[in-house]
Amino acid sequence: MELTLERINAADRTSFIRLLEGVYTDAPWVAEQAFARRPFRSLAQLKLALVGAVRVAAREAQLGLIHAHPALAGAPATHWTDEECATLQRLGADYQARFGFPFVLDLRGPRGLGLAGGEIVASLARRSAHHPDLERAECLRQVHRIAEVRLDERFGHAPRLGNDVCDWAERLAVHSDPGYAERGELTVTYLTEAHRACAQRLAHWMRADCGFDAVEIDAVGNVVGVYHGTDPHAKRLLTGSHYDTVRNGGKYDGRLGILVPMACVRELHRQGRRLPYGIEVVGFAEEEGQRYKAVFLGSGALTGHFDPAWLDQRDADGITMREAMQHAGLCPDDIPAVKRDPARYLAFVEAHIEQGPVLGELDVPLGIVRSINGSVRYLGEIRGVASHAGTTPMDRRRDAAAAVAELILFVERRAGSVPDLVATVGILEVPDGSINVVPGRCRFSLDVRATTDAVRDACAADIRAELQALCERRGLEFSLEETMRAAAAPCAPDWTRRWERAVEALGLPLFTLPSGAGHDAMKLHEVMPQAMLFLRGLNSGISHNPLEAITNDDADLCVRAFQNLLDQLATELS
Repeated sequence: MELTLERINAADRTSFIRLLEGVYTDAPWVAEQAFARRPFRSLAQLKLALVGAVRVAAREAQLGLIHAHPALAGAPATHWTDEECATLQRLGADYQARFGFPFVLDLRGPRGLGLAGGEIVASLARRSAHHPDLERAECLRQVHRIAEVRLDERFGHAPRLGNDVCDWAERLAVHSDPGYAERGELTVTYLTEAHRACAQRLAHWMRADCGFDAVEIDAVGNVVGVYHGTDPHAKRLLTGSHYDTVRNGGKYDGRLGILVPMACVRELHRQGRRLPYGIEVVGFAEEEGQRYKAVFLGSGALTGHFDPAWLDQRDADGITMREAMQHAGLCPDDIPAVKRDPARYLAFVEAHIEQGPVLGELDVPLGIVRSINGSVRYLGEIRGVASHAGTTPMDRRRDAAAAVAELILFVERRAGSVPDLVATVGILEVPDGSINVVPGRCRFSLDVRATTDAVRDACAADIRAELQALCERRGLEFSLEETMRAAAAPCAPDWTRRWERAVEALGLPLFTLPSGAGHDAMKLHEVMPQAMLFLRGLNSGISHNPLEAITNDDADLCVRAFQNLLDQLATELS
């Protein structure tokens, strides 16, 4: 007999523990601790109550839970080779010796279709290098995922909408640029053959599978799908994200924000249902700035901020953007017509993978973004005197690299002293450096981001002042050139509250966080209200990386939160 929330909520303590027996292997204390959190309004809320019981448990109890799971040796996989089996045994023994507990992995995988032997071996090899505390936390997350799948089975729950989103993402990821496709890497840059294939596939799904009323690929390469409201002339809710990728990137960055609202429109179409407003989903053609220096080409065209001078930029092969557009069958002269009239739109909302570790560490599937950080970037150089490493006394050196090292430590301290402020020196270069020469020059980059422009600019000013002071003290010269500035984009409070209600209706806790990364929502923020929803990622939330991943259950929650937001808005406007 399938479990139901009614049975779970009506059970006494003993029956409750018995009904959940085996969900957490040999650990009835997990269910016992979660019993006090009844009643549960949703399966998701029950899952999080069990997760919460483990989070507050003593370290010894958590380790016991990990030890209760069998070692991976002999685990089933979709395909094993003799080499993979031998590697697994060797790595498994090394892992056990390093950590003192078994390697725990959900063998069904994020989509529930099973992992191949090579995927298991790769995960074991990668995680063997973790810090012990990090790996213990990862094992617990795997335990929670195994429990989640078991609960789905007992409740007869299939995350159908999440499965569809994951499957669409996999099918879209078969297209990759030459030089990367051969290595199994995902790279889709602006207007390449792979990029155009992605656009065609998205447009086909919108027409054939989802029931959009109108679908087009516009003059900049955006894929635009419109689902009319009860009145075709009613205002629209604008949503979407980008379908280009960084080089050797992940399958969900950007694309999740296209696929989730596509699934919502498909469900409305299947129900024959119209809302008192239209829905416009845009797959933005470019956001990452990988082929040309310009970024936000797709969303910038919608806001009227496409700079015609960009058309003369050349890629690494000398092809201008104008030539690339013409080769793709686009007409650059039509780009001004892509601009939207904000008066015709209610707002812009975007669902996106978090691209960070916060939600995963908190075991929270969804988070509401309160602001997209404003950022400023610089390229700098400190100049001293290159001199002999053996004959120049330490107190007579004018070492440019040592000065940058001192600056980096200041950057770390300054940014770490204020919440929601980050600063990074990501590039270091000693031109013509030699092992036996005191560095005479050192080039560096600086990236400062914060939820408000004022906090960002105060940090940048302090860093510049410190740079000047340390150069004066060390007898050095410096230059610092600002190369990029983007204003912070606070999410509209009323739309943030709508996301909060949409998430809360699923029985999930509310958690708000800033976005440290840039998004298309930043551009739309310039002309209309915007608000974002984050979905947690696996593998410590890594993004812009092949390890970027989500689970089908989390994707399902994301789609249902989006549906809740649409329904809320429909009620408000009725």
